[in-house]
Amino acid sequence: MIRVINLNKSFNGKAVLENISVTFETGKTNLIIGRSGSGKTVLLKSIVGLHEIESGEIWYEDTLFNTLDFKGKKMIRTEMGMLFQGSALFDSLTVEQNVMFPLDMFTDQTSEEKIERVNFCLNRVNIINANNLFPSELSGGMKKRVAIARAIALNPKYLFCDEPNSGLDPITAILIDALIKELTEEYSMTTIVNTHDMNSVMEIGEKIIFISDGVKCWEGNKNDILNSDCEILNDFVFANSLAKKLRSANK
Repeated sequence: MIRVINLNKSFNGKAVLENISVTFETGKTNLIIGRSGSGKTVLLKSIVGLHEIESGEIWYEDTLFNTLDFKGKKMIRTEMGMLFQGSALFDSLTVEQNVMFPLDMFTDQTSEEKIERVNFCLNRVNIINANNLFPSELSGGMKKRVAIARAIALNPKYLFCDEPNSGLDPITAILIDALIKELTEEYSMTTIVNTHDMNSVMEIGEKIIFISDGVKCWEGNKNDILNSDCEILNDFVFANSLAKKLRSANK
């Protein structure tokens, strides 16, 4: 579980996040949604410590993360998995080397142990016989799955996904969503997904917060969202649904 309490963040004196409080639940897919520029990426980066916050608290279980020193934060980060927008694989490394990267960084495992873990993670995301391929030889969906394999290599307690469906076709996006949800339940992770994709919201949104202009405006789940009386949220949902219909009509 991750708890955020009265979080405030600003850049150059301009408030970007204001008084955000939310609990992200273990074993569930927790979604942060909102328009571009709403502050959802800043919130995600603040939670993992890539941004220093002005005030507030970020708790990982019973540990107050944002007051830890570098060594303390590094210990928590060994329990994190990150799935970046665009996959962020290292172009010069093979699939095997990409997945092994966090094992090299944070463990003292033998080469044999690392290879065994790499193969386990690749098999888990259904990547077979691709260890020696480079990212340029992979499809978009395969890159995402390799990135997920890398994200779970350390068997993390916390999984962070930034726009995991960015650049994917709808069918592949559904498969990636299903994989994230399945792994979350299987390993009982606290998963936080930053997205503006309404398909993801309706497929895997077990806990959802909607942010607009740096303020949390709504909280609920995928069953609540279509019956919300929050006008800003309704505008967001309608705009996304209309955009999808227009794109489909123009194909």
